[in-house]
Amino acid sequence: MSKLLLSILVALPMAACCTQALETPAQQTPLELASPAPQQAVVLPMRTQVTDLKTFEAFIATRPTPEALRARYPGLAVITPDMMATRELRGDHSRYFVELDAEGRVIGGKFQ
Repeated sequence: MSKLLLSILVALPMAACCTQALETPAQQTPLELASPAPQQAVVLPMRTQVTDLKTFEAFIATRPTPEALRARYPGLAVITPDMMATRELRGDHSRYFVELDAEGRVIGGKFQ
Protein backbone atom coordinates (compact mmCIF):
# COMPACT_ATOMS: atom_id res chain seq x y z
CA MET A 1 0.00 0.00 0.00
CA SER A 2 2.87 2.38 0.65
CA LYS A 3 4.11 1.94 -2.96
CA LEU A 4 0.69 2.99 -4.27
CA LEU A 5 0.61 6.00 -1.97
CA LEU A 6 4.14 6.96 -2.98
CA SER A 7 3.34 6.74 -6.70
CA ILE A 8 0.27 8.95 -6.22
CA LEU A 9 2.25 11.50 -4.28
CA VAL A 10 4.91 11.61 -7.03
CA ALA A 11 2.38 11.82 -9.87
CA LEU A 12 0.18 14.49 -8.28
CA PRO A 13 2.67 17.43 -8.54
CA MET A 14 3.50 16.40 -12.11
CA ALA A 15 -0.16 16.47 -13.09
CA ALA A 16 -0.61 19.90 -11.52
CA CYS A 17 2.39 21.19 -13.46
CA CYS A 18 0.99 19.93 -16.76
CA THR A 19 -2.49 21.37 -16.25
CA GLN A 20 -1.08 24.82 -15.48
CA ALA A 21 0.70 24.88 -18.83
CA LEU A 22 -2.54 24.04 -20.66
CA GLU A 23 -4.57 26.84 -19.10
CA THR A 24 -5.16 29.84 -21.37
CA PRO A 25 -4.24 33.35 -20.28
CA ALA A 26 -7.19 35.53 -19.36
CA GLN A 27 -6.48 38.13 -22.05
CA GLN A 28 -6.45 35.62 -24.95
CA THR A 29 -9.33 33.61 -26.29
CA PRO A 30 -8.83 29.99 -27.36
CA LEU A 31 -9.24 31.08 -30.99
CA GLU A 32 -6.33 33.53 -30.70
CA LEU A 33 -4.16 30.79 -29.23
CA ALA A 34 -5.06 28.29 -31.96
CA SER A 35 -4.46 30.56 -34.95
CA PRO A 36 -0.85 31.35 -35.86
CA ALA A 37 0.30 34.94 -36.02
CA PRO A 38 0.01 36.42 -39.52
CA GLN A 39 3.32 36.50 -41.35
CA GLN A 40 4.54 39.46 -43.34
CA ALA A 41 4.58 38.73 -47.04
CA VAL A 42 7.91 39.31 -48.71
CA VAL A 43 7.37 41.21 -51.92
CA LEU A 44 10.12 40.64 -54.44
CA PRO A 45 10.34 42.77 -57.54
CA MET A 46 9.30 41.03 -60.70
CA ARG A 47 12.00 40.36 -63.24
CA THR A 48 11.71 43.11 -65.78
CA GLN A 49 13.64 44.09 -68.82
CA VAL A 50 14.92 47.45 -69.96
CA THR A 51 13.01 48.42 -73.06
CA ASP A 52 13.96 52.10 -73.42
CA LEU A 53 17.72 51.89 -73.91
CA LYS A 54 18.16 55.63 -74.55
CA THR A 55 16.67 56.51 -71.17
CA PHE A 56 18.71 53.77 -69.52
CA GLU A 57 21.96 55.00 -71.09
CA ALA A 58 21.14 58.57 -70.07
CA PHE A 59 20.70 57.38 -66.48
CA ILE A 60 24.00 55.46 -66.60
CA ALA A 61 25.70 58.66 -67.85
CA THR A 62 24.84 60.29 -64.50
CA ARG A 63 27.22 57.75 -62.86
CA PRO A 64 24.77 56.30 -60.32
CA THR A 65 25.74 53.92 -57.55
CA PRO A 66 24.69 50.28 -57.99
CA GLU A 67 22.09 50.84 -55.25
CA ALA A 68 20.61 53.81 -57.13
CA LEU A 69 20.50 51.71 -60.29
CA ARG A 70 18.65 48.95 -58.44
CA ALA A 71 16.24 51.50 -56.97
CA ARG A 72 15.51 53.04 -60.39
CA TYR A 73 15.14 49.63 -62.10
CA PRO A 74 13.98 47.26 -59.31
CA GLY A 75 13.39 44.25 -61.56
CA LEU A 76 16.78 44.50 -63.25
CA ALA A 77 19.46 42.13 -61.98
CA VAL A 78 22.44 44.43 -61.38
CA ILE A 79 25.62 42.36 -61.21
CA THR A 80 28.68 44.08 -59.74
CA PRO A 81 32.25 42.80 -60.28
CA ASP A 82 32.41 41.36 -56.74
CA MET A 83 29.30 39.18 -57.26
CA MET A 84 29.21 35.59 -58.50
CA ALA A 85 26.86 35.03 -61.42
CA THR A 86 26.18 32.41 -64.04
CA ARG A 87 27.19 33.24 -67.57
CA GLU A 88 23.85 32.44 -69.14
CA LEU A 89 22.92 34.51 -72.14
CA ARG A 90 19.73 36.53 -71.84
CA GLY A 91 18.39 38.41 -74.80
CA ASP A 92 15.76 40.33 -72.87
CA HIS A 93 17.93 43.02 -71.17
CA SER A 94 17.03 41.78 -67.69
CA ARG A 95 20.56 41.40 -66.28
CA TYR A 96 23.20 44.11 -66.41
CA PHE A 97 26.88 43.53 -65.61
CA VAL A 98 28.18 46.91 -64.46
CA GLU A 99 31.60 48.46 -64.78
CA LEU A 100 32.57 50.60 -61.80
CA ASP A 101 34.99 53.50 -61.45
CA ALA A 102 37.36 54.01 -58.50
CA GLU A 103 34.54 55.62 -56.47
CA GLY A 104 32.24 52.62 -56.95
CA ARG A 105 29.91 54.36 -59.38
CA VAL A 106 28.50 52.77 -62.52
CA ILE A 107 30.27 54.04 -65.64
CA GLY A 108 28.96 51.44 -68.07
CA GLY A 109 28.40 47.76 -68.53
CA LYS A 110 26.68 45.25 -70.71
CA PHE A 111 23.50 43.23 -70.78
CA GLN A 112 23.94 39.46 -70.76
